[in-house]
Amino acid sequence: MGFRCDHVCHRILSLRIARTVLLAVAGLCLASLAANARPPQTASAERLLFEAANRERIAQGLLPLRWDAALAAAARQHAEHMAMQNTLSHQLPGELSLEERARQAGARYSVIAENIAEGPSAEEIHASWMRSPPHRANLLDRDLTAVGIAVVSLADRPIGGTMLFAVQDFSQSVANLSLEQQERQVSEQLAARGLRVSNAVGASDDARKTCQMDRGWAGNRPGLVVRYETSDPSRLPDDLEQNIQSGRYRAASVGACSAGVGRGFSHSRVAVLLF
Repeated sequence: MGFRCDHVCHRILSLRIARTVLLAVAGLCLASLAANARPPQTASAERLLFEAANRERIAQGLLPLRWDAALAAAARQHAEHMAMQNTLSHQLPGELSLEERARQAGARYSVIAENIAEGPSAEEIHASWMRSPPHRANLLDRDLTAVGIAVVSLADRPIGGTMLFAVQDFSQSVANLSLEQQERQVSEQLAARGLRVSNAVGASDDARKTCQMDRGWAGNRPGLVVRYETSDPSRLPDDLEQNIQSGRYRAASVGACSAGVGRGFSHSRVAVLLF
């Protein structure tokens, strides 16, 4: 009996994909991103894989993964499709991509990754993932914060008997922040660097209008306009940091606007006006 597995990882502005085939024990897995939901409470295969993943992370000094119901739903749908077609793939014919499956299920993320495999038991699936460098890398990736898992059984196969199809989707989840909350996070970072941040209604309105523009600005002429997209408004981009450290600017205003969702990745668009 053979074990088959595959993994994939997508990031904003970067992509990491690898494929492995192992010929020891058989297993299929997929974990999914989690948001404000409890993991399975019974002694299910999903629960076993979830607890095993977090034991490995804790042993390496990493934070445990949170369970995400949205990604678990996406994983369940994909695992069922693989079992029905008795095949292992990250995207079956006519099926949405990993990013779109997760997005339609309601997940918000800046990084998403997936392990899949088929095998006779959840224990053997997890053990085989841990022996495979790319699958182990997903399980122990410190940038990934959430997971959702689905396991579907395919019984009475002509060859090999019962097999489990497992899907494990990981992600770095993104908070669903309002424009005001995004602006507040950026403003706090600017103030911590010694800038005077204007919260006046007119200044905020001008900054928001500037955010929606591809070039130029609204309102009083700033010394510099920095526009950027981010999945974490609490972190400033390097070019903005460098301009602040130059000492040329004493004040700032901040505006956020909708950036939409591209291929499932959630991000914010921000304009910082420096004076």
